[in-house]
Amino acid sequence: MKRWTWIIHRIIRQIWFRAGIISLLSVALAILAGVITPYLPYAFDVDIGQRSVGTILQIMASSMLAVTTFSLTAMVSAYSSATQLATPRATQLMVSDPTSQNALSTFLGAFVFSMVGIVGLNTSAYGHDGRIILFAATVLIILLVVGTLLRWIGHITAFGRMADVIDRVEEAATQAMAEFAAAPYLGGNAATVVPPNAVAIAGSKTGYVTHIDIAALKAIAEREDLSVHVGVLPGMLVHPARDLVQVEGVVDDATRGGLVKAFTIERHRSFDQDPRLGLIALSEIASRALAPATNDPGTGIEVLNALLRVFLTLGTQPSENGEKDKHGHRVYLGRPSIEDMLTDAFGPILREGGREIEVSLRLTATLAAMHANLPTNRTQIESWAVRHAKRARETMDDADDLAVFESAYARLWPAST
Repeated sequence: MKRWTWIIHRIIRQIWFRAGIISLLSVALAILAGVITPYLPYAFDVDIGQRSVGTILQIMASSMLAVTTFSLTAMVSAYSSATQLATPRATQLMVSDPTSQNALSTFLGAFVFSMVGIVGLNTSAYGHDGRIILFAATVLIILLVVGTLLRWIGHITAFGRMADVIDRVEEAATQAMAEFAAAPYLGGNAATVVPPNAVAIAGSKTGYVTHIDIAALKAIAEREDLSVHVGVLPGMLVHPARDLVQVEGVVDDATRGGLVKAFTIERHRSFDQDPRLGLIALSEIASRALAPATNDPGTGIEVLNALLRVFLTLGTQPSENGEKDKHGHRVYLGRPSIEDMLTDAFGPILREGGREIEVSLRLTATLAAMHANLPTNRTQIESWAVRHAKRARETMDDADDLAVFESAYARLWPAST
């Protein structure tokens, strides 16, 4: 129950701003139709009855209320399907879907416009010219609703399906990995040895680090003449007993508070600065698909293809000390290691799909492609290929499948055979 309460809360929080603006514009349009009528320099010759405009608005109001309710129900059903079939980590990506937000906001805005128009007509706020203006505005709203509804129908047919969830997670993981490749240390310097006299500073919140404001830390370090050693990374769980930073220099209460505020700590991990979360989400999708109760190796192969594209975003990474003192300030922090990323991505797949010949062949080919395209990480990738071969030999029961795997492994990894 708490999960669905949180999901509905996230939906409302995501769309309230858009819906509020559209509703305000709709209300302003409906009121404007009655306010500007006395100031028009001319009169319309067309005769539109008050009852005809009111009938159209009543139809629109009832229709938009039904469509909004249906759309919200369809979205919650898609979230439920994605949570059960793929991974709960994908829910936050689906909640922030702009097409869904625009659709609900448009439908809600049209409903509010209709209600305001009906109230105005029933209170005789519109004269002859005002009803014509209201009618023209109603036609525009109807065109907007029809266009949005057609787009929403095409979107909802794929929304929440397995392929759609994989694509969304892959896009988020690719973006986070690309940002990591461009700035492995988030704009700071590579971690260095922390002196024993450094002052440790911890926060008061318990949760996951979702964002680190390196610019704020840099400004504090330059203003107070400090060296700031960041001890956590986005995606790490922190608590009051875990240090966020260690500082060389004199730190007062105001500086301490500013350093703590540079860290955003929330209950759930976010994809933005956390490249490992995307890999974890993709591997969870594959792990659930490869479980004996599901037995869907095709989805596992699709995830492996997505993981390959995400890892190839890394390109050529700098060395561990490649950015040391590069930025001219004294903010130092570490970065996720390739070993951790490989474990996040392939650990669950190797555990659940080691005996599946289709998955084993694709995993072998995926690791070989990464080995060829990521020269600075070849040692770690090859160790995972060896680990995968060992796991396959231990778990495959069918001798023919094992022979096929050995042949493919010998062809793709001749140096490790």
